Amino acid sequence: MIERRGILQFKEKDVTVVGMDLQPGGDAPEFHATTLDWQEIAALEATRGKVRIIAAMPSLETSVCDRETRRFNQEAAHLSRDIAILVITTDLPYTQARWCGAAGVDQVTVLSDHKYTEFGIKYSCLLSEPRILRRAVFIVDRTDMLRYAAYMPALGVEPDYDEILKIAGGLAEDPGSKE
Repeated sequence: MIERRGILQFKEKDVTVVGMDLQPGGDAPEFHATTLDWQEIAALEATRGKVRIIAAMPSLETSVCDRETRRFNQEAAHLSRDIAILVITTDLPYTQARWCGAAGVDQVTVLSDHKYTEFGIKYSCLLSEPRILRRAVFIVDRTDMLRYAAYMPALGVEPDYDEILKIAGGLAEDPGSKE
């Protein structure tokens, strides 16, 4: 397993990023995660046939993650049914369910990578020392090809929502597109 340092800091200290950053154009790795009701699912299989926006983040209970999840939840209400938004953290499902209920988040699928950190390892989002995910967004098309990957340069930086929604919307409008 590849480990890299000097990429990100957590609480002003360098942390180890596990894995190499993914590049668009290849197959997106399948990963197992835990739902709010503690069911383990194969996330890509569970959303097969849809365009998937996968947003990785440290914890729903931080201000930036709160803002990002609420924004994706708000946008999801207006997107094509052919787009699924998955939000994944290493928070326990209890914490996620409580937060989603209090925030009224019900348009995105919130998943936990707490048990095995399989997503974090496969998508190069795991920060090993604090055992949280770094902020990143991926778009996976209907054929499970990775079409977009953006790793934020710092944990507090939000993704480019407009770019993400434009790309996902274009992929949803053209189901036969493999470009």
